[in-house]
Amino acid sequence: MQYITEIHSYQSEKPTAVTLGKFEGLHRGHQKLIGKVREYASEDVKSVVCAFDMGKATLLTAREKRERLESRVDTMIACPFTKELREMEAEDFIKKILSKRFRAAYVVVGTDFRFGHGKRGDVDMLARYAGTCGYRLDVVEKERYKDRVISSTYVREALREGDAELANALLGYTYQVSGRVEHGKRLGRTLGFPTMNVAPPPEKVLPRFGVYACRIQVGQAWYPGIGNVGVKPTVAEEPKVLIEAYAFDFDGDVYGEEVTVEFYTFVRPEQKFASVEELKERVDANIRYCREYFSRTGLA
Repeated sequence: MQYITEIHSYQSEKPTAVTLGKFEGLHRGHQKLIGKVREYASEDVKSVVCAFDMGKATLLTAREKRERLESRVDTMIACPFTKELREMEAEDFIKKILSKRFRAAYVVVGTDFRFGHGKRGDVDMLARYAGTCGYRLDVVEKERYKDRVISSTYVREALREGDAELANALLGYTYQVSGRVEHGKRLGRTLGFPTMNVAPPPEKVLPRFGVYACRIQVGQAWYPGIGNVGVKPTVAEEPKVLIEAYAFDFDGDVYGEEVTVEFYTFVRPEQKFASVEELKERVDANIRYCREYFSRTGLA
């Protein structure tokens, strides 16, 4: 897959099937758009996803988005939403970007797609220019889940509530966070469950603070486990948001390495305990629950 980080760096030599949007979480609604682009693609028509980067907290980092699109489309454009783009008139965007730069033969967008200065451009404007600019417009209906339109906002709400199952159902994959393992106090090891202090990317949206049944990827291997998202209020001297993950049946040294944590179900909110002994007792119970969860569901 060709990966480009600036829209003006792209100039297609062949006609394209293109979809445009923020694609923040690449949820099931986004996957529907990308699926349409893939249907139109051929040896003579290249598939393009133009993902606008709004510079805000996001469900997927730029790297995660790239990895999820790898081998699925010919080109991904990770496009910063610059002042120039914000102020470009909608008609100019169609003529200069879609028609001239992308050589669009197919334009695939959702029903609420807006573009151009003041968000004047919409699907009706795209339809009016389709004939003169030589592209076919495909306006795709929204994907729904339980009578509600799937959106990045819906996913964020689910994560904010700690509803990992709902978030995963909306996304069509398991929500995950990757980060490097930092040194800690090694308290978990002395208590019988050596944990990894995973530092999440600063731009990554995190689930509600609390304990989750998780799977942890170390190297190429996946392990069922448990993870706490938060600031470790019982033992931390200075609050720092980390994911403290314990991979069952793994006892290697991974300091400085990157691991990935997937979230499956919420166990309890983060809380401050009166003593380390009380903390250990609760964590032991949570570990038993998570082991039973993975045994029962077969997800490990």
